[in-house]
Order: sequence, then structure tokens, then C-alpha cells
Amino acid sequence: MNAFEYASPKSLNDALALLGGSWNDAVVLAGGTDLLSCMKDHVMQPKRVVSVRLISDLKGIKATSQSLRIGATVTFDELMSHPNIRGPYNAIFQAVQGVSSPQIRNMGTVGGDLCQRPRCWYFRNGLSPDLIEKGENKYHAIFWNGSAKFVSASSLGPALVALNAKVKLASQKGAREVEAEKFFVTPANAQAREIDLQPNEILTEVNIPGGAGLRSATYEVREKDALDWPLATASVALMMQGMQVKSARIVMGHVGPTPVLSEDAAQAIVGKVITPEAAEAAGDAAVKNAKPLSDNGYKVQLAKVAVKRALLAVGRAR
Repeated sequence: MNAFEYASPKSLNDALALLGGSWNDAVVLAGGTDLLSCMKDHVMQPKRVVSVRLISDLKGIKATSQSLRIGATVTFDELMSHPNIRGPYNAIFQAVQGVSSPQIRNMGTVGGDLCQRPRCWYFRNGLSPDLIEKGENKYHAIFWNGSAKFVSASSLGPALVALNAKVKLASQKGAREVEAEKFFVTPANAQAREIDLQPNEILTEVNIPGGAGLRSATYEVREKDALDWPLATASVALMMQGMQVKSARIVMGHVGPTPVLSEDAAQAIVGKVITPEAAEAAGDAAVKNAKPLSDNGYKVQLAKVAVKRALLAVGRAR
């Protein structure tokens, strides 16, 4: 790991003043579960590390009947233990529940999870992404364009996209809000980031709308119950009208460079009662545009099953 300057400001304004115009100038440290690994592997080599753990503006969970606000430095443990991260927001609880390591749940934060870098071994070892298509790609994307065939590593991303969340970003020039769906981006080149965040910005909070009739769930497929990243996930958020689905957002995770929102799957379930047959049809629709690589065709079936089981979980929760 290269030498770096460390700062631990107590206010958001002070933290923003310590950032720079490039990613090499400074990076934000929350829990450090991903950043420190990147620095040790020389994936990131910042001159300054700015800890935000002492900034009160980034803490806390606030729930109303119509919305949920989650601070960027809220840990996964805090999410799991909060009474409002259930019910309509159950997709978030189930996504956090899948992170089985007590150490990571204790240190890992919401903002850190959304901003973590790809866990693709080609990326982490400084190799060309062009090697992926014909190389060892069993854990890579089945939805992709161009050379970006890694999968988004965020555990919360699919659930937040399904729940139509917005991410708040602050800089010295002011604040802006970005839809979670648009916060995750496919990088145009090797130097670009996988999220819509600038080097001089800090992710401060996530805001999620609620509403009567909202139901959600996350279903993950893993190789083992111990700490591991999923092979495929699905998060669904449905507005129900009685027994019927009034509207739906169905998102697959760990199958593309960004969480994959499937309009086809939503159309397949809207207006219907959630039955095993209807859920299976939505799963089929979700993966119809998949483009598996040479060694990951199995992920198509996993993603399809994840969508089906997430929908059935919502149906059982009524």
C-alpha cells in the first residue's frame, strides 16, 4: 500500500473541502471493507483518505408513513436491527441478511456498499477487460454491452432500484439527487467509474418512497451460506390492489455491470394474481435478452428462478 495522508473531519463541509478534482487526490473512507482492499491491490492509490465516520449528518435512519431516509454511514447491522427496515422495505432487509459475515455487517455501510468497485479478478489485477469474453468468466455478466462484463458488486443496489430510491450527493457547489437506477452506470472506458459520483462529491443519504400497498422482497442464489457474493439475485417492489399486482419493478443483481431493471418481467406480472405460473412467466420474461458468456450460461436459469421466488415471497407476505 502506498503512503497517504489521513483526515477525519467532523462536518460535511470540512470533508468536502478535503476532496480534490481527481480520484487520485482523495477518496472517502466509511467502513473500509472494500477501499482498503483496493488500496492494498493498488487498484486505487489516493494521496489522501478522508474518513466520514464522525460526521453526524451522514448517520441515522428516519422513517415516515410515506418515505424512508437512510444515512450513508448507517451500517448493515443498524439496517438489520431497525424496526422500519421490514414490511414494505423487506427487500432491503433480505439483501442485508444475505451478508452473513458479522464483521462486514458491523463495519460495512450503505454508502460504501453503493460505491464499491467491481470484484472482477481481471479488473483487480489490472488486466484488460477484453480478456473476459474468452477467459474464465463463470461469475461474470449475462447482460452486457461492449467490454464491460463485470457484475455490479452492490448488495443493496438491486433492492434500491426496485424501490425507486434516490441517492443524494453533496459537493461544495451544492447537492443533487440521482435515481438509484441512474446512479449505477456502465463505464465508457477503463478510467471511468461504475457510479454517477464525481471525485469532489460525497454520497450523503438514500431516500426511498413508500405508499399504501407497497410490498417488496429480495431473493439471492449463492454457492454457500458462509460469506460469499451471490451468483444471481432478484429484488421486486410491487404496488398491490387487493390480490392483483397494480405496478411492478423487477430488478436482477450480479448479472450485469449495473442492476438490471426488467420492464418485460414487470409487464408479465402486472394485472395478475401472484401464482407460481405467473411468477415463472415473469422470470422467463426477465432473462429473454440475456447474453451468457462461454462459461456462465447457468446464470440465466439462476436469475430466472430468483425472479420467480422473489415474487412468490411477496405473494406469501400478504
